[in-house]
Amino acid sequence: MTRINQRCLLNKRPEGMPEDDCWKWEEADVPEMKDGEILIKSLYLSIDPYMRGRMNDTVSYTGPVKIGDVMVGESVGVVVESKSSNFKLGDYVCVHGGWQSYVAVHGDGPELFQADPDMAPLSTFIGTIGMPGRTAYSGLTRLGKPKEGETVVVSAASGGGGRGGGQMAKI
Repeated sequence: MTRINQRCLLNKRPEGMPEDDCWKWEEADVPEMKDGEILIKSLYLSIDPYMRGRMNDTVSYTGPVKIGDVMVGESVGVVVESKSSNFKLGDYVCVHGGWQSYVAVHGDGPELFQADPDMAPLSTFIGTIGMPGRTAYSGLTRLGKPKEGETVVVSAASGGGGRGGGQMAKI
């Protein structure tokens, strides 16, 4: 069965607020899976503040998205094909695979994070429990290490990371 992957590519760098013409939709065949790989059908895609910076061609903590590449982002999806002993059909997975309907990755990639819909709604795995929440947790517990009575300032509490970080600091 041939699957079609719908992908959102960065078409041009925005000047000011991104406009519709900054992206281009493309359809491509999903490649055949190789040994050790899994195919994830995206169910939820993240839209996070860091993505705006990745659209610029500037020096940052990570490189910019190249023109013509899939727009970066975390997604939560379901494994629809597996040639890996690490995942089976029907497993829910978080992956940093960008804005596309299917993501093919090696099943032992460090970017994979298993999602459990019995623990929380799948959509929370791209926010509070996902990369933004894990970033907040790591920043607080490994770097900030706040002590009782200290004041914690969260500079961007509007997203999943800041929202989670503020709540974690309070706890």
